[in-house]
Amino acid sequence: MLLSASAIALTDIESKQVRKITQFYGERAGKRVNAWQQVVNNNAASNVDTKLQQINNFFNQLIFIDDIKLWGKEDYWATPLEFLGVGGGDCEDFSIAKYFSLLALGIDDNKLRLVYVKALELNQFHMVVAYYPTPSSVPLLLDNLDSEIQPATQRPDLQPIYSFNGSKLWLMKQKKQGLLAGKASRLSLWNDLRQRSNHIKLHKPKINFDE
Repeated sequence: MLLSASAIALTDIESKQVRKITQFYGERAGKRVNAWQQVVNNNAASNVDTKLQQINNFFNQLIFIDDIKLWGKEDYWATPLEFLGVGGGDCEDFSIAKYFSLLALGIDDNKLRLVYVKALELNQFHMVVAYYPTPSSVPLLLDNLDSEIQPATQRPDLQPIYSFNGSKLWLMKQKKQGLLAGKASRLSLWNDLRQRSNHIKLHKPKINFDE
């Protein structure tokens, strides 16, 4: 499926991204980025439900691997291009790639959040993407542990801790909005990620899935 999207002409910027990723990570990495761009372009006019499903399905095909094994760091938030470049990552990488893809598809940032949760059955911290149809709605969750997009109230296995988007940070006390706690810029890993995204700064992983 990663390579199954029907081909349409890429913009100059998109073509440059493919070439850069191909040069840095290899030919298969460039094909993954091309396929991602096709999914985004092909769904630009789709309804919201289709956008959510297409992006969730696309990224959930990639491989899960811990940061320490992949990057040699306890916690590293990869950009979407790094995630696609290496072909895998952890829950933060899945969620971040989905979040930026949904923004690229025109979904308002005010309706999106990256949510840090406790995965109770696994007894570990985890990250998902939340989409809020309206400010008071129970959000829909995009998750790499469970590929079915479900309302947060149907995921009792996830205990929300905090959430954020491009500008704001919330402490989560319930399955809905949470308490506004300031700006997202308080998160150092988020700041580092956005800086690398703006400058298309890439890092080499410790392992290569494509070899």
